Amino acid sequence: MMNVFSRTAATAVAFSLILGGSAFAQTTTPAPAAKTAPDKMAPAKPKAERTAASLECSKQADAKGLHGKERKKFRSECKKGAVKAN
Repeated sequence: MMNVFSRTAATAVAFSLILGGSAFAQTTTPAPAAKTAPDKMAPAKPKAERTAASLECSKQADAKGLHGKERKKFRSECKKGAVKAN
């Protein structure tokens, strides 16, 4: 009698975990986007210009043999300089 009860209880627990697992799934709502005043935002550069600056900075990083974090830092500073120059 105890053996039948144990098996039934184990089966019930297994089914509740399998079928009820989706009930425990977390749902997230997207955070509202931060709003900034339009007059404070810099005008966006055309995509072709951004791409050209990015490619040029990549070529310079390749020439210097930079990899990893050093490359990422160099490209970031290079692109910032390209934006200020234009």
